[in-house]
Amino acid sequence: MSIFENVNFDDHESVHSFADPQSGLKAIIAVHSTTLGPSAGGSRLWTYASSEQAMTDVLRLSRGMSYKNAMAGLKLGGGKAVIMRPEGDFDRTALFAAFGRAVEAVGGKYYTAEDVGVSPEDMRVVRAQTKYVAGLNEGASASGDPSPVTADGVFRCIKLAADKKLGTSLKGMRISVQGLGHVGYDLCRRLDEAGAQLIVADINTSLVEKAQSRFGAKTVTPDDIYAVEADIYAPCALGATLNPDTIEQLKVSIIAGAANNQLSTSQMGQSLQERGILYCPDYVVNGGGIINIAGEIEGNYNRDWVEGKLQGLEKTLSDILDLASKTGRSTDVIADEMAQKRIGRG
Repeated sequence: MSIFENVNFDDHESVHSFADPQSGLKAIIAVHSTTLGPSAGGSRLWTYASSEQAMTDVLRLSRGMSYKNAMAGLKLGGGKAVIMRPEGDFDRTALFAAFGRAVEAVGGKYYTAEDVGVSPEDMRVVRAQTKYVAGLNEGASASGDPSPVTADGVFRCIKLAADKKLGTSLKGMRISVQGLGHVGYDLCRRLDEAGAQLIVADINTSLVEKAQSRFGAKTVTPDDIYAVEADIYAPCALGATLNPDTIEQLKVSIIAGAANNQLSTSQMGQSLQERGILYCPDYVVNGGGIINIAGEIEGNYNRDWVEGKLQGLEKTLSDILDLASKTGRSTDVIADEMAQKRIGRG
């Protein structure tokens, strides 16, 4: 299939494929838009069944980053990278050094950082090959792993949605969390401190046991998380978990989580609305991490600036929810229109 026939191709400005046989690197970097500034978005290390699957993922993710950065009020465009995890054992340092050279080859149109399967230490290796990297643990403007800031933004949006939809705080609220990675686990910590009752699922059983021990969380299998009775569902794993099969199982009032591209198709937002479920658009809710990264890219990282942008996320989500309530339109359509207008594609 040609990239132009891929249903997720959205007039991306450029798409770059890289291979380095010595390290085993097979990577794709997609630049969706640079209207607001250089594109920025994390790099994902994942086991893909095919290069076509990897291409679909990077196209969807990079478009989402354009929307995310625009809605967060950042001077950044949208880009993303996916690295196809080599089979068997591989030299991680060599792999990320090769990836750093790939980022450098894009010539400053794309800034990378951590995403699923990638750590600040990996970014340190990348930094040795290119300056177009953030999410570092060292350096004058280093801010480290952006995951806690992502979790902070998600937590704020969950509180806001609970107040608007249910008129209550999070104390005693039943919240199901899918995915206990860096963001999901930190989100659980914040929700537990707010008095919420947690129901969690993850393919990593050790993380599930840890959440059960520390937060008193109820645990279910990954396949059963959709059917649990809860007030709020927080998807924090991979995308497309909101699809015709899972939506029919949901017994929640609100969806707000950190995963990217949660809706499998554009029709899913309308389906959720018809079921009376308030969907908080993912690229608004999970914008905290890229806000943190943006401060680092500009070279003058300041926590007060980050805090102001996080408050801006809350305001943006509030405006979307209010407009949806007033007009009867689905929240995802309203958010998409706002984002497209900001990047000049409205």
